[in-house]
Amino acid sequence: MSDQNPPAASPPPLPEQSAAEAARATGAPTSRPAHHPAADPDDTGVPTVTGDAGDVGRGFFAALFDLSFRTFITRRLASVFYFVGLIAIAIGFIVYFVGGILNGISLLWFNVGAGVTAIIATVVIVPVLTFLAIILLRFVIEGVVALIAIAENTERTAQHTKR
Repeated sequence: MSDQNPPAASPPPLPEQSAAEAARATGAPTSRPAHHPAADPDDTGVPTVTGDAGDVGRGFFAALFDLSFRTFITRRLASVFYFVGLIAIAIGFIVYFVGGILNGISLLWFNVGAGVTAIIATVVIVPVLTFLAIILLRFVIEGVVALIAIAENTERTAQHTKR
């Protein structure tokens, strides 16, 4: 085998003019057009609300009592589920954190090493588990919302491809 290095590749040739010069020469606009959110198509899969504000509640309750399950309410309630889950996790954090500290303090009277270990373990483990619980809650809710979005988009595609 040869210990010679292969010749270095030469860089690609540069264009004769810059992109800005080429755009000016063709008369193309040099800046992007202004962004108009109202003109953008809604590709999120979330149904847009039209009509009066009172229609929103009626649509929700109609979907809630839809026995055919053709309308999904999960996407509308995802933020509520997340908020309630965060509150439950916060309550659990407070209960386990305070309980662990008090348990560690009570152990100090009988065994100093066990008491200090319980307090340190509580201060380290409870916040880590709380953080992991928040991540898991978010993953589960995002997964359910993604599944509902897939179902809604599949239904919409099926409606548009019927012959």
